[in-house]
Amino acid sequence: MKKKNIIARESCSRADVFISENIEGYTRSSVKKLFESDHILINGKRAKPSQPISVGDEIDVTLPDAVAYEAKPEDIPLEIVYEDEDLAVVNKPQGMTVHAGNGNTEGTLVNALLFRLNSLSGINGVMRPGIVHRIDKDTSGLLVVAKNDRAHLGLSAQIENKTCRRTYVALLEGIVKNDEGNITTYIGRHPQNRIMMAVVSPEKGKLAVTDYKVLERYKQGFTLCRFDLHTGRTHQIRVHARYMGHPVVGDPVYGVKKQKFALDGQLLHAWRLEFIHPVTGKPMSFEAPIPKYFENVLSKLDKI
Repeated sequence: MKKKNIIARESCSRADVFISENIEGYTRSSVKKLFESDHILINGKRAKPSQPISVGDEIDVTLPDAVAYEAKPEDIPLEIVYEDEDLAVVNKPQGMTVHAGNGNTEGTLVNALLFRLNSLSGINGVMRPGIVHRIDKDTSGLLVVAKNDRAHLGLSAQIENKTCRRTYVALLEGIVKNDEGNITTYIGRHPQNRIMMAVVSPEKGKLAVTDYKVLERYKQGFTLCRFDLHTGRTHQIRVHARYMGHPVVGDPVYGVKKQKFALDGQLLHAWRLEFIHPVTGKPMSFEAPIPKYFENVLSKLDKI
């Protein structure tokens, strides 16, 4: 572990903001994790992220070493859209879990990455090496993977600062009336079903912001929509689609009970990913075509 000592030369309303601005590569969210694990002392005492900083305060920060990963490499087919020495962009297939959890220790994206790539960042621990952001098991599409800690911290900062743009395409139940709109709510655990997320009060959830735009309407009673994420809450698009009254087709958790198509999961695809390369500063943009099973459903529908 590395130790860093900071003497405040200016005041700040929040300790997490001050520390993230004074330790290169650390975002507010990563600083909060250091607070939670008692890796930060202010004037020799435990503190909270919201604690104000005054001129002359002494902040001691213990920076944990990146942990070596323990997941096993597996020779699993994987589409790598782009790769350099710092990061990789992959097109995850529907049905693949991103990392181990809830009994899944094999067949994950992490297992495939460990086999395909020569290195992965260790910041997210032994079971989630390289994973900067996730998409659901039954959602297909693009995500970026960090091959070293510098890239990981840079990409995480872009996601937190909302400069990493993630665009999805989904087929929704019913005809969406408005051509475009914004959904701003708070999302948290469902009060009755803890495996689900739901729109909740601000006190019980986190801010979730999604823009949508209708791409096509179909006579059979479906709407193809584009979704742009401004935040990255668990199941955000699926929850917001249900909140609109138009759940994602094929969604086994938030969708309608009687599905009209034989599907293995929701018709939700991470179509476009845009970010600034965390090392070179070059703008990066990638698109992944809609999967065949998704296209097969669309081919059976008649446009209005």
